[in-house]
Amino acid sequence: MKIAIVHDWLYTYAGAEKVLEQMITCFPDADLFSLIDFLPDNQRDFIRNKPVKTSFIQRLPFAKTKHRHYLPLMPLAIEQLDVSAYDVVISSSHAVAKGILTGPDQLHICYCHSPIRYAWDLQHQYLNEAGITKGLKSWLTRYILHKIRLWDYRTANGVDYFIANSSFIARRIYKVYRRDAVVINPPVNTTKFVLANSVDKQDFYLTASRLVPYKKITLIAEAFAKMPDKQLKIVGTGPDQAKICEIIKNSPNIQYLGFVEDDELVKLMQQAKAFVFAAEEDFGIVPVEAQACGTPVIAYGKGGVLDSINPLGSSESPTGVFFYPQTSQALCDAITKFETHSFSSVDCVTNAARFSEQNFVHHLSTFVNKHFSIKSN
Repeated sequence: MKIAIVHDWLYTYAGAEKVLEQMITCFPDADLFSLIDFLPDNQRDFIRNKPVKTSFIQRLPFAKTKHRHYLPLMPLAIEQLDVSAYDVVISSSHAVAKGILTGPDQLHICYCHSPIRYAWDLQHQYLNEAGITKGLKSWLTRYILHKIRLWDYRTANGVDYFIANSSFIARRIYKVYRRDAVVINPPVNTTKFVLANSVDKQDFYLTASRLVPYKKITLIAEAFAKMPDKQLKIVGTGPDQAKICEIIKNSPNIQYLGFVEDDELVKLMQQAKAFVFAAEEDFGIVPVEAQACGTPVIAYGKGGVLDSINPLGSSESPTGVFFYPQTSQALCDAITKFETHSFSSVDCVTNAARFSEQNFVHHLSTFVNKHFSIKSN
């Protein structure tokens, strides 16, 4: 079984790359393809230092830092990558990887992190956040996204089987492509994020994220600014940093830590009384990492967290509290509710164990081998 793995782009180690890492664990002899590869030398271990076959976008000006600006060329670029020599093609796709061209005798399995978010249901949010709601640039962007949608829908027909990273994404896949998807949740490193019996819980809440608008860290900061008796620690860097610092400048109960190393983040997760998560995520690995540390989660109750958190009131072993709607006041109310109940660290760890890397490798390899056998026969 000769396997090719196709990834959208490689320049950092984030959630999609953690999935890619375990795909390579499943199939260590697979060849790797990507639109671009600008991984620094000290971050190549997760792809086992494999060579990466890239597209022509790799050689375009400013591709290293401005690759997203080449979105109009990405459908063409992904179609130029030649995987015709492979029995099985696994695309790891949140943008265009699933558009790789395959033949009738090849098995194409798409692990879909999401249909292209900014081209489908999140188009208007994307345009608002980018500040391009009016004018010629706005209309040009809308036209490009329209063409991307046509291409994206057409290329779904080239996928034999879809795997979704959550029930939420499975519903989005069906809505966009009218295709069913099997759910295999992303892997979480439950050997690094662990319950530490020697670490006592402290009286603070924690949130950690890239500081970008859709993560809603500003909403969390606003909520705790209204609750001066409750301590919050914020970890992360990004475009919203200045906005968050402005919100918390008169709130001594909120501490902004900026970037912290992984070991320090694990310690903070182990110490926190709860982890706060306000985004609508496709899955959301960080809330599972928090639970693996024995820490319950207070989360906005939409998206992938519906798969990963057992909410208070709906489970005999709750691992968190959901809040609705996505407002600072609703979060305040959820924190008040959280503090009137007790949560078991053991229950949190047990729930997080469902998402271990070992489980992911087992489920993915079983799925691929099963469907390769069916196609071969």
